[in-house]
Amino acid sequence: MDVNEIMKILPHRYPMLLVDRVLECDDKEWIVAIKNLSATESYFQGHFPDDPVMPGVLQLEAMAQAAGILVNKVSQCEGAIAYFLAVDKARFRKVLRPGDQLRIEVRMVRNRSKMWRVHGQVLLDGEVACEADLMFGRKE
Repeated sequence: MDVNEIMKILPHRYPMLLVDRVLECDDKEWIVAIKNLSATESYFQGHFPDDPVMPGVLQLEAMAQAAGILVNKVSQCEGAIAYFLAVDKARFRKVLRPGDQLRIEVRMVRNRSKMWRVHGQVLLDGEVACEADLMFGRKE
């Protein structure tokens, strides 16, 4: 799935769209996506000017967006927005910098009607950089 297909599902647009490509998705239980970190990302200008680092909250947002694509596929409600409800057990293990390619892996933990719980990981070179449990709900 390329960025044009992603934008048909997610309401996010630049500079908040944090998923560049979906590599794999079984439409039921898991998704694998990519985010390429460019030196021109707006947040690197201020976080931090002499030592650019991707903010942890944006790492969580990238996982949430990948999860949003998965939730959209699972619920078969095209155009529905999955709202972020909770973050649990968030851990940040590596610093992410311009030039890095993030592999975002999300798997469904619980799926109930209009509520979903997932576990997500951001990997850098095969090692976990960030992980968290996320919860979403769909507004009618």
